[in-house]
Amino acid sequence: MQEDPKFGTDGVRGVANADLSAFFAFRLGRAAGNLFAQQAPGSPVVLGRDTRRSGDLLRCALGAGLLSAGIDVVDLGVIPTPGVAYVARLLQAAAGAVISASHNPARDNGIKFFGSDGRKIPDEVETCIEQSLDGFEAGDFPTGAGVGRFHGGDAGARNPHVDRYAEFLIASAPSRLDGLRLVVDAGNGAAFSLGPHVARALGAEVIELHGVPDGLNINAGCGATHPESAMAAARERGADLAVAFDGDADRAIFADEQGRLVDGDRVMAMCALAWRDTDRLPGNVVVGTVMSNVGLERGLADRGVRLLRAPVGDRFVADQMRTAGAALGGEKSGHILFSRLHTTGDGILTLLQVASLLKQTGRPLSELADQIREYPQLLVNVPVWRRRGWRVQPDLWAAVREGEGQLGDSGRILVRASGTERIIRVMAEGPDEEVVRAIVHRIADVVSRTMGQPKDEE
Repeated sequence: MQEDPKFGTDGVRGVANADLSAFFAFRLGRAAGNLFAQQAPGSPVVLGRDTRRSGDLLRCALGAGLLSAGIDVVDLGVIPTPGVAYVARLLQAAAGAVISASHNPARDNGIKFFGSDGRKIPDEVETCIEQSLDGFEAGDFPTGAGVGRFHGGDAGARNPHVDRYAEFLIASAPSRLDGLRLVVDAGNGAAFSLGPHVARALGAEVIELHGVPDGLNINAGCGATHPESAMAAARERGADLAVAFDGDADRAIFADEQGRLVDGDRVMAMCALAWRDTDRLPGNVVVGTVMSNVGLERGLADRGVRLLRAPVGDRFVADQMRTAGAALGGEKSGHILFSRLHTTGDGILTLLQVASLLKQTGRPLSELADQIREYPQLLVNVPVWRRRGWRVQPDLWAAVREGEGQLGDSGRILVRASGTERIIRVMAEGPDEEVVRAIVHRIADVVSRTMGQPKDEE
């Protein structure tokens, strides 16, 4: 019997209708619904999804599991992940559920939950749900009037809760965007309609890219993980900036008017430096991750702003932000958290904050982004047969120690397993790009040789 997928750093993910089967989704909904019914009797779960074809399959299965536990489900349809978090908090729902695999290819899908406060549920709650997947008896669940019902989700109908989320985004913008020309690459994902709509409502001229999802083209050569077409469009179409969202639109990667990439580190830097010594940046503290470029840390420190580092994952960033009382944090990959505005990373909200900086300062994005000097950094993702045991590979750590000896105090190396894919990530940064490249490829070769695909599976 195939082993059930487990919760990782961002919910449960797998190949839809294989690793992540309809049967598993039903059991997950039943187990989660049973817990939510105990924690918040009578409160619904709000459910949203991205544009993947398998979203319908998993929506029905997960929803059936929730209904079987006596939970009503408010179906939001296609909506960015942060929209589900917002509506869950707005309605004081028992939870929010999202069907999405974020930046993964179309064949993958995933399920993650938010609490009634709009934050991702804690690890211990996920563990409790995992442990409850089986073990129920037939009489453990309600019948008759006790069975839950679906609300919303009518084909072609406007969803008032999605409209409320759009209104929230528009109200969050520090200024109108009249006169700005923006390229919006939706990655054929969840923001394909809402992203351009919100920008236009604030007065921007919008050039749309990759906004015609067909269920299979999400993230396909576009969006936050493939921003090349957005970068080219910014330069060729005379745009003030381009933004590329990932599949569920909780992250945003930018290009400036010259077509140069502007990642999450630079977004955090420009916001922090604009808001330094104001109540938008309490304590002059920003929370990044272990992947944040050392140039960000040193550039902020030179201007009186302190960078704290959290483990990779916007959940960990959010936790450290709460501990430190920080209002700004994020990841190089484009998850940016503005804790005074929202409980989770939101790509559309990030676009509005960045575009507003251009309006308020009168400076181009290239100038704002160049306020810090990043060290050369290289990240290589190495596919592996399995992640288990990677920490105890002696050849791997011998290669890491050799690289650290070359870099000395002027750089750093980070090796970690992905929380959502069978990948080991190898990253190094330092002042000499050629040295960094050689170190990363040497370590990646060791990982591939010791943990790569078995020969009989090639």
